[in-house]
This record gives sequence, C-alpha cells and structure tokens, in this order.
Amino acid sequence: ASRTSKRSSTSQDIRPVSEENVTGRNKSTILETHGYQIIETIGHGSYATVKLANSNRHKCKVAIKIISKKRAPTEYLTKFLPREIDVIKILKHPNLICFLQSIETTNRVYLVMELAENGDLLDVIRREGFVPEARGGRWFHQIMDGIEYCHSKGVVHRDLKCENLLLDKRNNIKITDFGFARANMKLSRDSPQLSETYCGSYAYACPEILRGIPYDPSLADVWSCGVILYVMVFGRLPYDDSNLKLLLHQVQRPPDMPAFPEVSVDCRALIIKILAPVRLRVHISDIRADMWFRRIDPVLRPVTNSSSSKPGSMTSDLPGRKGNIGVSPNRNVSSVSTSHSDTALIDSSLN
Repeated sequence: ASRTSKRSSTSQDIRPVSEENVTGRNKSTILETHGYQIIETIGHGSYATVKLANSNRHKCKVAIKIISKKRAPTEYLTKFLPREIDVIKILKHPNLICFLQSIETTNRVYLVMELAENGDLLDVIRREGFVPEARGGRWFHQIMDGIEYCHSKGVVHRDLKCENLLLDKRNNIKITDFGFARANMKLSRDSPQLSETYCGSYAYACPEILRGIPYDPSLADVWSCGVILYVMVFGRLPYDDSNLKLLLHQVQRPPDMPAFPEVSVDCRALIIKILAPVRLRVHISDIRADMWFRRIDPVLRPVTNSSSSKPGSMTSDLPGRKGNIGVSPNRNVSSVSTSHSDTALIDSSLN
C-alpha cells in the first residue's frame, strides 16, 4: 500500500546526469539504476509521458512523469517545472499526491509520484453520470482538507478541476498537478496578497480571473472547488465555457440548479455561497461552519466501481495546454468529448 507518511522521508533530488555518456543507456535504464522497473505507459501529452513502474526502494508501484526537455516550452522548464517541484516537495498531506523523487538528465526530467490506482474524478463522472450527494460530500470534504492545508503553508493551487483530483485504491481524493501553484503567499483574510497570473481553465476560473483583474488566489481556489462540487452532484458544468463573452456574463449570477439529479437544499445553498461575487464569496473557514458541510461524514465508505479505471496518470501538460473539460450546462459530462475552447489562461506577465 502507498502511504504518504511512509514516503515523506525518501524524497530526494538527483543532479543532472548525462544519458549520452553511457553506451546503450536510455530512459528505461536510467530509471533502473535508481530502482524503478517500467511496467507500461499510462498516459501521455505533447511533451510528457507517464509510466507505471515498480519501485524497489519504496516497495510499491509508482507513477513516473517523464518530461522531454526538447519538446517542453522553455518557460515551462525554467519557471513552472522548478516551481512545481519546489512546491510538491514541501507538501505532505493524505489528500495530496505524494512526491517521491526527481531525476534530471541532459534530455529529460523524471518526477516520481505516488500512484493513484482509481483514475481521476472526471473518469467517475463520465462513467456514472454524476456523484451521489453523500459520496460527493465526502470527496468535497477531502478536497477542502487538502486545499486548506496548502493555504496554511502559503501555497495556492490555481488549477483545481476534476481532472486534477485523483483517486487512490481506497477511493480517497489525491490532489495533483501543481504546475500553476505558487508558494510563499500571504493569505490573510483581511489583506491578502493578490496575484496577477491568470491561469487555470475557463470552466473553473473565478470572475476576477476571467476579467483579468488582480485577485485573491485563495478565493480563486475556493471558486474552483465550488465548480467541482457542482459538477460532482449535477454531472455538468455550472456555466457554459464555450464562449468567453457569454461566460463573463453568466458568472455574475448564481448558476442554474437542475431538478435532477436530486440534490438537497443545503448543498445547493452552499454552492451558491461559493459561486458568488468575490465580496460575498465564502472562505474555507465559512465552508467548514456551513450546515451541510458539518453534516458530512468524512469517512469515505468503500465504493465499487461499475467498470475498471486506469491509474491516475498526471497526463495534463502544463502552461499553455489545451483540451480540458468543456461541457455546456445542459449537457451531461459523459457525453462530451474534450473541447479546445477551454484553453489555459496565461498572462504575459506571469508571477
């Protein structure tokens, strides 16, 4: 079994080594020298591949994200990837994917991470249509636990969405993909440090990000969590992200609440409090005090999947990626293919 507490002391970085200087040595043998045996490919993107591997050192299966330096954008390699590694090394929480090791060679960077055996939250929603409120509530509780922990460490995620919420073999939430995260933030409720990096995905972005104005990144994370809760219990997105001009208008009002699936009044009320203008939006402490949230049983009961899932693969590329979830409010998640309308939002003056 893969447990964060057993792995936290084994994380390390390895300085770049030359793959070319060793005759016949390729990316597989580089990994083998560090105790990893590749089993299969479980995901791939435009400049990254994810492998399932056995780890002799950790005595379990792991996921290894292999990033090509030749194909990855320079800004990603010089700014976002180092930032992601710095962030994930300091975060240790049961609801965050555990970082184990990074290996850098002349041509590639390898990120060795905890394996999430049951895929991601979007897989579940596409397969089942929606998540029953009781189970969705427990997952939402775990998301809040993980994000509150990040904020307590001065870290904001800034790219929360269903694809970045993996599930371990016990179906517990594991937050992943800290490529847009920022550390050392002063997250005071009264005078927060504002961000001017407009990142994430249209469908999960708060109105401040869509308008391109300085924003409180902790409240941007909260908004994204509200979208995730809505998607879980209703099986669709709260706002139509296919047209930015229309989306900017829609996010100024509460989302429509369909009659089906059946969702309690209290759950609907919390969603409205989260998907609210920034001056009215609740903070995580307010969510914890909410009547619906306080009734959640945080212990997740075993769930039998209706079909098998691939391990969580960490396949999404980072800054500049396209093709995230794009679901109109009146369409079921499971019936919609990847949309190019949901382009990552990147400002030219990243910080």
